[in-house]
Amino acid sequence: MIKCQNIKKYFSTGHGFSQKAGVVRAVDDVSLEIEKGEAFGLVGESGSGKTTLGKIILGILKPDSGEVALGTRRVQVIFQDPHNSLDPKMRVRDIIAEGLVVRKDPSLRARRRRAKQSQKNKVEEILDLVQLPKTALNKYPHQFSGGERQRIAIARAVITEPEFIVCDEPVSSLDVTIQLQILNLLKEIRERLGVTYLFISHDLRVIRFMCGRVAVMKEGKIVEQGPADKIYSTPGHPYTRFLLSSILKIL
Repeated sequence: MIKCQNIKKYFSTGHGFSQKAGVVRAVDDVSLEIEKGEAFGLVGESGSGKTTLGKIILGILKPDSGEVALGTRRVQVIFQDPHNSLDPKMRVRDIIAEGLVVRKDPSLRARRRRAKQSQKNKVEEILDLVQLPKTALNKYPHQFSGGERQRIAIARAVITEPEFIVCDEPVSSLDVTIQLQILNLLKEIRERLGVTYLFISHDLRVIRFMCGRVAVMKEGKIVEQGPADKIYSTPGHPYTRFLLSSILKIL
């Protein structure tokens, strides 16, 4: 579904008299493929280039060179911090429905007099999918916990019926107990809707729980990729072994 070939993205650094000019090779000749329906993990330390690559795949950033082939136009993203990704002045019903309005869903345009009711039904259906009560619809983001806000963000992404979702550190700002709840929800959504994930995280435990295949990124390069079971049991690159040594043993 997704194919990246020789992607490069460099950023200039050092501006002004006190700084030396330089280049950060955020993404440096990266190639990978993500199959339809799978959860593909991209793991590495902060600054390794994971988020930059995700933005390039989404079309938010343009690569300096290389190509991204998307097998679908139905793409969405779930960001790291739901506090900053949700408009504090909008009610939950409008936040979730916004994607339908922007996309101008033809099923909702078909009969204008029924469009409002159709939208309302779809919002309530998605709210149920992410396990939030209907009473949430008239509230604002600040009235919810971090985990609940992330469920709202997930609902906003899923309501447009995407085929591919980039999950960029979607649980890193949450408490550990809440992380597991959100991860289980994302698993359930993938199983029910057949959506494809690119799951970006610095946490190898999260990636192992979510993903069948993994790419390890270091200083803009993919140093190792393959089936998660193989990489976690017999890592081939020293950097992967270093990352694995820094966490508790994964079952």
